[in-house]
Amino acid sequence: MMEPLLALSTEDMLLWTFMVAGPMMAIYGVIQLVGDLRTSDKKKIAERLQGRTSNADPASKFSWEDLRKQGPKVDGILANTINKFRVTARLQTTLEQANMPLSAAQVLVNLTLVASILLAVIVLAGLPILAAIGAVAATYVLPILYLGHRRKKRLNLFIQQLPNVFELLGQALSAGHSLASAMQVIADELPDPAGTEFGRVFHEQNLGLKIEESLLNLAERVDILDVRFFVTAVLIQRQTGGDLAEVLERIGSVIQERIELHGTINGLTAEGRLSGGVLLVLPIIVFVAMLRVNYDYATVLLTNPTGQMMLTGAVVMMIMGWAMIKKIVNIKV
Repeated sequence: MMEPLLALSTEDMLLWTFMVAGPMMAIYGVIQLVGDLRTSDKKKIAERLQGRTSNADPASKFSWEDLRKQGPKVDGILANTINKFRVTARLQTTLEQANMPLSAAQVLVNLTLVASILLAVIVLAGLPILAAIGAVAATYVLPILYLGHRRKKRLNLFIQQLPNVFELLGQALSAGHSLASAMQVIADELPDPAGTEFGRVFHEQNLGLKIEESLLNLAERVDILDVRFFVTAVLIQRQTGGDLAEVLERIGSVIQERIELHGTINGLTAEGRLSGGVLLVLPIIVFVAMLRVNYDYATVLLTNPTGQMMLTGAVVMMIMGWAMIKKIVNIKV
């Protein structure tokens, strides 16, 4: 006789859920793949030449927002649902700042698929439910942490390039170049990220967008205070007049001083940042060592309810302490 639904354990309910959801997601992926393969490049070109598309609304118009997005547009029920969330827009901005030509909706769909497969495998293997929750959380957290690290590294490199950018812009303007052609000089002479971002500004205005709007797009895209200073100065100069090369020279000198001050602060706070890392990693190393030396003694924290509460409290306090130390040593210039 079939066991009543309410009498099923948590593991059994998860198993039945993913036995149903797994094949449905697999069928959805196959349908998407077959649809993409059937739409050949030759068919797409023919539709564009005839002035029609298979998926777009005929009344839709071109938007300058489409020019700024690198990732391809994704279709589907799940992707369209994910696109409605605010976190998707924030993730898309982060992807653009990290210079990764990906769609935020597609990234979240892929992560959801991977998390579902991992959860199903862990449940079928009979592992604890905490392991399944940890695997699902890691599936989302680890790629986002990597993305944030890549974004931060690229933006820091962009800040380091700004003095050279303003110096080169000032020299180009003094030599008689227009502001747009000076942007092209930056794109040709400097590597990523400065060359890439200013190259986008040049291509946007070259395709018909006003230079003021292109610069505002740059400020919004990179979201750096020094770039906002530069954009504001350029916008004011184009309205009131003045020597833009001299203004850029002064902004470049101020930013160079800020970079030097930031480096000094990083040197002075290095000890605090190192202490925070040690305090976060040391308890983990000690616990792993105790598992090797005296397994029965250490596993009390994992098997005993009181030990689990103590372990949870210790982890929470470690994270809080690390966050407080990071807040103290993170001095904004």
